[in-house]
Amino acid sequence: MGESKGGVVDKKDILSPSKQAVNMAAGSNPTNAVESSTALQRFLDRIPISSIPGINNSSAAVMELKTGDCLGDAIRLLHEKNVFGAPIAVDALDTDTATIGRKFSDGYIGFIDFARMVLWSLEECERTGTQAKEESNNGIFSMLELNPHIAHTKIGELAKFFLWDPFFPVHLDATLFHVLLLLSKHSVQFVPVTEQSSLKVIGFVTQNAVIQLLLQSSGLEWFDSIADKALSEFQFENDRHAVFVCGDQSIAEAMHILWQSQMGAVAVVERETKRLIGCMRNIDLHLLLDNIDLFNNRKSLTAEEFIHMDQNEVDSEPTIERDLGAFLSAGVLTLRNPFLPRMDSPITNKKTDTLKQAMDNLAAAKGNFCFLIDELQQVQGVVTLRDMIIQFAPPSMDSTIDGGGFFDSALEQTGCHIEKGTMICDH
Repeated sequence: MGESKGGVVDKKDILSPSKQAVNMAAGSNPTNAVESSTALQRFLDRIPISSIPGINNSSAAVMELKTGDCLGDAIRLLHEKNVFGAPIAVDALDTDTATIGRKFSDGYIGFIDFARMVLWSLEECERTGTQAKEESNNGIFSMLELNPHIAHTKIGELAKFFLWDPFFPVHLDATLFHVLLLLSKHSVQFVPVTEQSSLKVIGFVTQNAVIQLLLQSSGLEWFDSIADKALSEFQFENDRHAVFVCGDQSIAEAMHILWQSQMGAVAVVERETKRLIGCMRNIDLHLLLDNIDLFNNRKSLTAEEFIHMDQNEVDSEPTIERDLGAFLSAGVLTLRNPFLPRMDSPITNKKTDTLKQAMDNLAAAKGNFCFLIDELQQVQGVVTLRDMIIQFAPPSMDSTIDGGGFFDSALEQTGCHIEKGTMICDH
């Protein structure tokens, strides 16, 4: 495949691996009578991770944290290096956590992100810590200095507070089908990719990337039979549990609700009309560290004021760097991501829209979720990328498929197996 400047492939080449796989799976005629589930498996199983553009485009090594690192240092490091999160590697010198690593042959025990560390720190400081005017000298870092019992908490100890994400890496020779199984079984936004020789993480396959690849099968019966259904026909995990804050509530209140909900984002609505006016996301919390005054005034400034502080400009002419390759490299974990939708312009859909329309909206905007709204712009629910991916993964697919050793090993890693034609979760 040809490369353009910076090692990013041309867009026409981005489309070629999956289109070729589609033709091989379903035949040149899209209406070929191939069983939908078999076509889906063949399609995904013919796309090796190593062939997807962008997976080797990262010019720098993926940042890692160690179990023995302190929380305060980890927050500062990720903020300064502009990194959203990092794999947690076992620290052989940390006697308290070194024994954990014996259970993990690749040396990684989880993944932790910047936002959850910040939210947990603030919650703990409010609950048990010291509050003082001195914190205004340097925002959150001065606050952590006043609370060393929080700042010096080891990353390895945060597991008991459920701050880690599970870590399920795949090698470059794995396929997209394997990735789909992992993303649908586990609540993770991406799957780490490791070199088989060194077991070092070299990049990530994200939910966004999988959605874009699935959309390339639009027009084929096995895809359209699922994607052309209205959103109202699906039982999504979060569509009845929309979490929101009112625009006149403080940033601190909104952050507390964001932490309690564990949703990654909350809707911001007008108090009187309940009309959607924006959203607050975990990823936006870097603004509180970028702007010390904003952090120190978080209890007086409102959520509505906060969502209008987003300086991201909507790109009317997306470049190749915004396309699939950029979302498959380590660069996707950038903390300050200029490609995300603005906080005051959240992605929305109606329940009468099809799943494909919602997927198209998220793929175009590089978003992770959309709010379901009614005619009055009131929030009815939330649909995430994972909600969408699950619709194309077992047991939605006909479980009579026989994928041989690959399918068995992929299911084993996700904690599942096939028994009498039905997928069984072992735990």
